Amino acid sequence: MNTTQTAPTVRTWNQILGPYKRPDLGRSLFQLLSTSLLFFASWALMAWSLGVSYWLTLLLALPTAGLLIRLFIIQHDCGHGAFFRSHKLNNTVGFLLGILTLTPYHYWRRCHAVHHATSGDLDRREMGDITTLTVQEYLALSPWRRLRYRTYRNMFVLLVVGPFFEFALRQRLPLDAPLSWKREWVSILGTNLGIAAILFALAKTIGLGAFALVHTPVLLISGGLGIWLFYVQHQFEDTYWEHNEGWDYYRAGIEGSSYYDLPAVLHWFTGNIGYHHVHHLSSRIPNYRLRECLEENPELKQVTRITVRESLKCARLKLWDEKQRRLIGFRELRGMRQAHAA
Repeated sequence: MNTTQTAPTVRTWNQILGPYKRPDLGRSLFQLLSTSLLFFASWALMAWSLGVSYWLTLLLALPTAGLLIRLFIIQHDCGHGAFFRSHKLNNTVGFLLGILTLTPYHYWRRCHAVHHATSGDLDRREMGDITTLTVQEYLALSPWRRLRYRTYRNMFVLLVVGPFFEFALRQRLPLDAPLSWKREWVSILGTNLGIAAILFALAKTIGLGAFALVHTPVLLISGGLGIWLFYVQHQFEDTYWEHNEGWDYYRAGIEGSSYYDLPAVLHWFTGNIGYHHVHHLSSRIPNYRLRECLEENPELKQVTRITVRESLKCARLKLWDEKQRRLIGFRELRGMRQAHAA
């Protein structure tokens, strides 16, 4: 794993990243239409396969879930104003995709903007992040609250229970959204109406039972993989956390976001979100230009690169050790405390 040796100035970063911020209408439309058609065709094939074998249905759920992740990345780009030059077109496409991804577009966009503005800031751990405590904060908790945190950080909870709760339930009525967020609440209610309309149409055609058999595995797989992607992109050992007075946006982007070096087919399904440090340095770069930006600029290669095998080790990381300036696991914390006591 590599870390940056020198820190370019804001002006230098703007010069490096600026040329890649322009979306290409043809590429955007092709990506949107091809991914949408493939997703609907794959979903329909899953519905047809119910009459053949449910094992075949589950097998088909893998590419279908991958295509749903790709659609979410397009929605994600729309939320950053990166997919089309037109603000209205970004919002329209983003809202419609939010019905498919079960994610209210304007609500998610606002929360995600907070993530980008505060990622790696120990004093502004707000919405849009996986909750991370420091060692001292964890040790100061009561036994009950420690158990709650350990349960929350458990991989089964994060990747299986969490995604279903987040996408199927919580985002139908996100109570962390203040009533003053009028546009966001309109988006939440509009998304719910869109979902209800689709469910009504499916109830009149294939039936809600068949819908559940098809879409439940798609939701669980896409949700779990989506959370894992987000987890690995920020929860690695030598990530970046700093108190507000010393926090820097570009250091948080280049040091606190990983380059998840996936096989080419997985980069395709995940909309190149593995080039996450590039995305955090400039969220206005369309997903289809992230790789190009990385390959043409050596400054972007001196970062933490994580392979699929290496990423599995990130699952044990739970707490930020401010003294060592790295993430550690509960087992390592226990060993440290036992050594200190001895």
